[in-house]
Amino acid sequence: MLSLARLRADAREIFAAGVKSADPFAAVLKTFEVEHDCLRVADRSYDLAGIQNIFVAGGGKASAPMARAVEKVLAGRITGGVIIVKYGHRLQLDKINLIEAGHPVPDQAGLDGARQIIELAHRCGDRDLFLFLISGGGSALLPVPADGLTLEDKKRTTEALLKCGATIQEVNAVRKHISRIKGGRLAQLAAPARLIALILSDVIHDPLEVIASGPTVPDNSTYGDCLKIFRRYDLRRQVPIAVVDFLERGAEGLVAETPKRSEQIFQNIQNVIVGGNAHALAAAQDSAEALGYHTRIVTNTMAGESRDVAKAHSTLIKETVRRNELASRPACFLSGGETTVTVRGGGMGGRNQEFCLAAAIEVEGMDGVVILSGGTDGTDGPTDAAGGIVDGLTLDRGRGKNLNAADYLSRNDAYNFLRATADLLVTGPTLTNVMDLQITLVA
Repeated sequence: MLSLARLRADAREIFAAGVKSADPFAAVLKTFEVEHDCLRVADRSYDLAGIQNIFVAGGGKASAPMARAVEKVLAGRITGGVIIVKYGHRLQLDKINLIEAGHPVPDQAGLDGARQIIELAHRCGDRDLFLFLISGGGSALLPVPADGLTLEDKKRTTEALLKCGATIQEVNAVRKHISRIKGGRLAQLAAPARLIALILSDVIHDPLEVIASGPTVPDNSTYGDCLKIFRRYDLRRQVPIAVVDFLERGAEGLVAETPKRSEQIFQNIQNVIVGGNAHALAAAQDSAEALGYHTRIVTNTMAGESRDVAKAHSTLIKETVRRNELASRPACFLSGGETTVTVRGGGMGGRNQEFCLAAAIEVEGMDGVVILSGGTDGTDGPTDAAGGIVDGLTLDRGRGKNLNAADYLSRNDAYNFLRATADLLVTGPTLTNVMDLQITLVA
């Protein structure tokens, strides 16, 4: 049987392979190239001789390497640009201004940067090309509130949505309707220019309207949907009155809706997915098989309450061990997606750390089992960890320090438990973001 140290090292290597495959710089170069005066983007071509100005803008944790790839391809053709990244995700760029800002809760730097993007979009004419680079985190990093709302209104609303366990789709539906950029509104701002959006997906099934709250695509949600979300999670008294009033006026037809599919502006837009979680899972699978593991991708649509998903996931592992199918071991189970956490306590952590602590409780005492869950962006919640990596002895290590795992889980304090047991997964910023990977190894 493989040693626990070997299993933990292999899990880290497999995770690193998945993250590396989602490199935004390489992803853009695969779908974006220039030959003479012809720009080819996926299945379309653009005659650059007829383009007067090329503007580049965007937001997200992976926007910097995406922008660097665009600069490499377009060389000196770029007129100017602005991108917004999370603090610590900076890269040196030549023609494009880079701004660092707050994520997941927006801040003044993000607001100032997003206003610069709006000004850039207003400069666009019918002979211009507007390139927009979108990746995970774009919703929080493009925080221009709708008229009559403040950044503080948006921050309090975002915090309430993140804490209540709302899905990313629900969070983004509200974000779109209290924004001047999201939900297709950037497309309105940039018209009549031709607009190309290069998108690194951090959402299950890659729905364009959800990624970064869909600034360049039609929005199917409504003000009425937002009010239903508030009722579903009992948020009306937790968010600013100004936001509730704004949404109610929108539902009454007193505020313009987000642009819908029938609008003419969307005929002049190309949206291209350059990478996503499926690419990372495939690379992780290749890595695991090269290391000698019998590998199975369980799902690429992992979703739900993190601790509940961890329990279901652990049941699969227990069943594999119970059947004692030695011919199919060592085994590697891979999953991808993004769970959610309903915050019940005042602890510290993120969805991946909570997944790992819940899983550690389920596999306590089991030999030869290692479970890793990590965010491909290198950050999990408001912490310096990407996630965690636990095994059958994690709870024993905690008890040796007088820590009770169930108590820490009940307080949403997975970070401090896993830090004490040396089970945090810390990678630093990876400059990509294609959701999460879960890696389970069974010796």
